[in-house]
Amino acid sequence: MRIVLAIMAFVVVATIGMGARLYIKGADCSKIKKTLVANISMFAPLAAGAILLMIPEIANAATTTGTDASGLGYIAAALSTGMATIGAGYAVGSVGSAALGAVSEDQKILGKTLIFVGLAEGIAIYGLIVSILILGRI
Repeated sequence: MRIVLAIMAFVVVATIGMGARLYIKGADCSKIKKTLVANISMFAPLAAGAILLMIPEIANAATTTGTDASGLGYIAAALSTGMATIGAGYAVGSVGSAALGAVSEDQKILGKTLIFVGLAEGIAIYGLIVSILILGRI
């Protein structure tokens, strides 16, 4: 378990270091993007493996103080908040860029575009509410 976490930390530090090195050298964006994609493609499976390795430990640690399902309840609360936040970030990025383009053509529709961006941000709030409800049942 500690080996996986150490490898993940190394990948993160390597990503930051390579990005800084390429930026200082003045490399073109395609090299920086390729390096970032390579490091993310290594980081994502390592993070998934670390989470899978930690699930039994979390569930067993939670059973000493609570019920058998409390450990999985904490995981469910974390996943609901995390996945909703990732979805909201993706939605705000898509809607925000489209809204910016629309407002640059016609400034009268600024209010309408803010409503759509606000609806996209609401996704994160829904995930937070679900996680609070899950934590209230534990």
